[in-house]
Amino acid sequence: MAEYPRVIGQDADQGDARGDERDGQPGLRDGVRQKALVDASNVAHFSEGPAPRFKNIVLVVRKLMEEGYEPIVVADAALRHQIDERDEYEKRIEEGKVHQAPSGTDADYFILSFARELDSSIVSNDRFRDRAEAFPDAYDRIIRYMIVADEVVFERRNKPR
Repeated sequence: MAEYPRVIGQDADQGDARGDERDGQPGLRDGVRQKALVDASNVAHFSEGPAPRFKNIVLVVRKLMEEGYEPIVVADAALRHQIDERDEYEKRIEEGKVHQAPSGTDADYFILSFARELDSSIVSNDRFRDRAEAFPDAYDRIIRYMIVADEVVFERRNKPR
């Protein structure tokens, strides 16, 4: 069973207000944790295998918190039926640590809408090309990632998010 951080997108500790990108805390801006929406379905499906991995979500959330972000996990409704550690995943939904888009809706729309409303980054390898017209700023919000041997590496761009 994967260990899940205590806080996911709610009541996040503000951390050290001195942190910034120079200190390895790119998620802190003027001492305030910046929100980062996690495209949970995209992250869970990153690994090869028979089922999406709950552990991928845990690893990405943990890495975001280490970097000073306040992660907000958003998933489509289908993920709960596909993910490998269903009981752990369901527990996070019940606790409000994973936010599930309503069944029959497009989670990408919610992710992009929330990102715009909250002025946050989006952790996803999805390019959201089908939503480019409605969300022209989406590309600039995306933090792409890789997970190798349970280590998460985020893409760093020169352009501020």
